[in-house]
Amino acid sequence: MSLVPQFELQARACEKLGSPLYAALLGEIADDLARGGGCARVLADYADMPMAAAAPLRFLGAVHGLVLTGQAPDLAAYYPSAAGADARDAANGGAWRAFREVVDAHPEWIRDWMSRPPQTNEVGRAVPLLAGLLAAVAATPLPVRLLELGSSAGLNLRADHFRWHRGDFGWGPADSPVSLGAAWDGRIPGWLTDAVRRHPRIEVVERRGCDPTPLNPLSPADALSLRSYVWPDQPERAARLDGALLVAQRVPAEVDAVGAAEFLGGIEPAPGTLTVVWHSVMRQYVPQDQWAKAAAELDRLAATTGPDAAFAHIAFEPMARSGSGFPLTVRLGTGPARVLARAKPHGIPAFAA
Repeated sequence: MSLVPQFELQARACEKLGSPLYAALLGEIADDLARGGGCARVLADYADMPMAAAAPLRFLGAVHGLVLTGQAPDLAAYYPSAAGADARDAANGGAWRAFREVVDAHPEWIRDWMSRPPQTNEVGRAVPLLAGLLAAVAATPLPVRLLELGSSAGLNLRADHFRWHRGDFGWGPADSPVSLGAAWDGRIPGWLTDAVRRHPRIEVVERRGCDPTPLNPLSPADALSLRSYVWPDQPERAARLDGALLVAQRVPAEVDAVGAAEFLGGIEPAPGTLTVVWHSVMRQYVPQDQWAKAAAELDRLAATTGPDAAFAHIAFEPMARSGSGFPLTVRLGTGPARVLARAKPHGIPAFAA
């Protein structure tokens, strides 16, 4: 798929997911690409980038980074992430003119960002992931080794230090700097309410992840990268990220700079623990042959399940016909993967399957 339809598709996704600013800008960018304008010139070396590489998100993240570092003051006036409640309305075309000027002025910055995969580490996805973890712990109440594929900065490796809630019902530390409100829509599944009651906290004895290009949440430059990939007119997502960065300052986690298959190849069951491997919206970035190797390693770990060394695989990934939300699947040991719930792409709200 060429870049023009990729940007058009992302525009529709942003409109659907509550970012009118990005929806408008992406539509203009698509038109500019079709005309061979300034965006086309900057992105010329990436014209063949596959859809899975998320070129539109890389491009938007690059420009947002310029806004957040004070290098694009005219455009910043239209970005709530910089201007707050005083942000101007983008509907009159002013935002697009300012955006285009930024692209013309900073081609090398943008090309550098285009060379790196997007790093969202979306904190809201902790809602379905934690639901899956509670289901696994309810079935096998052992201390948890938490392992994550595609960890980015490893923020969700600290998810047990976040709090999600819907009204008076929730789970996690009440004083957490990460408050995931309106986490569930409709009826909360009975298996989850029971697990919350039985397991008000989870003992996590190991936190490890992997990512080909991991970020350090304690690094100002990497924190900027994370913030740049949060859509600028969604302040609630930015607040979640800021809270998760605070958690990362006091809760250590290790992220290895390797791919999923290599990482899993070095994992063995540990007696007296529940080994949990989870991941969220990362499979699309893994080449098919590499994912086949990772899946084989997951099967190997599942086959090691015993009464004193348990295994669970938790996934929150888009699937074909995911219009009603992405599925949360949980596989316990050698059992089948079961869809326990669904959630919107950014994880909130989740809802019964």
